[in-house]
Amino acid sequence: MRANTLRLDRSTTPATLEFAPDFNVAVPFIDRHIEQGRADKVAIRGDFGDITYDALVRQVNRCGNALGGLGIDAPDRVLMVVKDCPEFFYLFWGAIKAGLIPVPLNTLLRADDYAYMIEDSECRALVYSPEFAAEIEPALAAAGHKPAYVHTTEGEGSIAALMEGAKDSLDAAPAAPDDDCFWLYSSGSTGRPKGVVHSHRDIPLTCEYYAVSILGIGEDDVNFSAAKLFFAYGLGNAMTFPLWVGGCAVLSPARPSPDMTFEIIETYRPTVFYGVPTLYAAQLKAMETATPDLGSVRCYVSAGEALPPDLF
Repeated sequence: MRANTLRLDRSTTPATLEFAPDFNVAVPFIDRHIEQGRADKVAIRGDFGDITYDALVRQVNRCGNALGGLGIDAPDRVLMVVKDCPEFFYLFWGAIKAGLIPVPLNTLLRADDYAYMIEDSECRALVYSPEFAAEIEPALAAAGHKPAYVHTTEGEGSIAALMEGAKDSLDAAPAAPDDDCFWLYSSGSTGRPKGVVHSHRDIPLTCEYYAVSILGIGEDDVNFSAAKLFFAYGLGNAMTFPLWVGGCAVLSPARPSPDMTFEIIETYRPTVFYGVPTLYAAQLKAMETATPDLGSVRCYVSAGEALPPDLF
């Protein structure tokens, strides 16, 4: 196998994945789509408009170059407190492609939690959506460890501003399949949250053995997840699963509710919807007095427990 590739064989059960010794996961999840003719296909949709795969690749490259231009080196950590929006994709994949380690954080936490994670991760950089400044700024002031670089996602001096002057091409940094790729913090149910390290090879394995083999998603699917990207569940549903098959993801920063999810489904016509039991229960209750058009959805996915086959 040549460098930075993987071999996928679906003729076996389960499918066989073999990774090249030099494997940066951003190559199959980002770069591959241009080679396979998806440049003009929509990768992300939302109230921000449509983002094609070509635009996604270019923005990921610009973000990786912008982060590298700051002086952040592999394997520095980049903490992300970012709402569900295209910038989340740019930062996550731009960091990975540049050899850095993105660490998406729960956007519902408080300053004390963020201060702890800043210290625990010893992050080199922190990037956050301006909406979260009220918790991030006091966290930075309280943390014993100070990131060298702190930027918002938009506005003056932001990552977006740095990206404007960055090159839109970027060679993937060398990596091995088992190298650290990204972190996610645990919920902290048994004490302080713990940084859980995921390798480059973990992402294709979850996509192939769950999204493809179990859910049967494909390139024509439009995916909408009520769970946000900072959750492991949402990260797969709304980003890695669609990118693996060349599909489309619908993003919204709004808090999930029956009305919100019904509006998104009616507007963007997703074919796969990812929810949680409490949300499904609330939707069923709301449907006693509302009749949303959910006809586009072919597959309902639940986190936590199975759903009855005749739910809708």
